[in-house]
Amino acid sequence: MSKRAQGRGGSIRARNEARILVAAEAVFAEAGFQGATTAAIAARAKLPKANLHYYFGTKRALYRAVLANILDLWLGALDAIRADRQPAEALRDYISSKMHWSRQRPNASKVFANEILHGAPQLGGYLATDLRRRVGQKATVLRRWARQGLMDPVDPVHLVFTLWAMTQHYADFEMQVRAVLGRRRLTEADYAAATDTIVKLVLDGCGVTSGPPHKTGQGFRRSP
Repeated sequence: MSKRAQGRGGSIRARNEARILVAAEAVFAEAGFQGATTAAIAARAKLPKANLHYYFGTKRALYRAVLANILDLWLGALDAIRADRQPAEALRDYISSKMHWSRQRPNASKVFANEILHGAPQLGGYLATDLRRRVGQKATVLRRWARQGLMDPVDPVHLVFTLWAMTQHYADFEMQVRAVLGRRRLTEADYAAATDTIVKLVLDGCGVTSGPPHKTGQGFRRSP
């Protein structure tokens, strides 16, 4: 087989795998792992059911691939919190990134929430090891900022939990948010207002004392 043919084959596989992962994320979000079927995922992806088994093997393997994809997104966002940054900028960027994914990939958050609500059968080991380690690393950064007088000495792990709760709410409970706001769908302005509000609450609540003037969403504020 020529290199060109191999390249075409690789690109077709990558496109099909991406379509399957997007479809699976939606079906797992709607039906959960037990209720989802490979037939429903194939129909959503507009691909033969045989393709799912060819690329991923089993429903469980596909589910794990979906979870891995979700964790890649979220861990990438968590990297905004680094010791070489100012807390106002880092926290703002992290919140903005999480809100971006709540808007663009709400099903990802719902799949993760379903996994946790069902006892994390696939992620239990990961949560107690890798995720705990990553959160611990970010907690070290937050404590360092507190020692430097850049923010109040709040409990860093509970702060991370709070950030997750505030940002993922707009994905996990989107229907409730829409109902209260009287929206058929949430708009860019809604997410901008939510992001501004969360940023202000976090920076003010954590006593963040430094950082350049910044713009989040539609508003313009200066860190206190």
